[in-house]
Amino acid sequence: MDAHIRDLRYFLATAEELHFTRAAERLFVSQPALSKQIRQLEEGLRVRLFHRDRRTVTLTAAGTALLPRARELVGLWDEAQRTVSDAAAAEAAELTLGVSTSVGRGLLPAIRARFAERRPNWRIRVRQITWDDGTAGLADGTADLALLWLPCPGQEALAVEVVATEPRWVALPAGHRLADAAEIPFAELLDEPFLALPESAGALRDHWLAVPERDGRPVRVGAVVAGADETFEAVAEGLGVVLLAAGNATLYRRPGVVTRPVSGLSPSRLALAWRADDHRTVLRDVLEAVRQARPAA
Repeated sequence: MDAHIRDLRYFLATAEELHFTRAAERLFVSQPALSKQIRQLEEGLRVRLFHRDRRTVTLTAAGTALLPRARELVGLWDEAQRTVSDAAAAEAAELTLGVSTSVGRGLLPAIRARFAERRPNWRIRVRQITWDDGTAGLADGTADLALLWLPCPGQEALAVEVVATEPRWVALPAGHRLADAAEIPFAELLDEPFLALPESAGALRDHWLAVPERDGRPVRVGAVVAGADETFEAVAEGLGVVLLAAGNATLYRRPGVVTRPVSGLSPSRLALAWRADDHRTVLRDVLEAVRQARPAA
């Protein structure tokens, strides 16, 4: 049986974490999906790789023997992909960064400046993507990297680096009954019509509708929106309210619209994302530029 590199990555994460849930979170996959892949690998090899009980996960003798070889194989494959990708990209000297929201926070100028120090002959081209594509161009290959909000569709196939973690606010019409509140409990918004991303945005649509925090209570969708200008025009017209990250509250100031912090919600996460199978070394330089440019916590 020939194991896939993906299976070995799953095995390595589980062997290093010795905890299926933490390994799944590290890989951005569900715990059942990880368990299924590990079982398939064990069935293909006809051995047990892990001892499992309700409290602990440990390597079997077979798992211990596989661990250094798996690390070696994955490392060799990653290096091979980097070599091939670097050769193919040598003449391109341009990376496309997909964005579907105003990034602000001083990020783009800082990233470009830091990246130019590492790759003076390269440039980053920013491409605006509509909200129909929650991956900001990664899914169809029109972007090499993306600055996007998590969670996003197909996140299990992406590598992500969280750039900013911010509380969620709400944008309301200026005449709304809650417009003068200093802070709004999310419970006060449950019966409001909400502006929703297109259904193709998947889990990201649910995040901005705060579906997990509704305890099964249905969402009233006032309108579906695919861009910032459309969204805030709809808010001003009273078609609905919309959640947004705190850092975007100042970026999207509009006449007739007010923004207020909301309590009772998990924070939003802005991330740099790229395809997990894209191993070009130039992407690592962008990642380092992002780490240096990210806002202070």
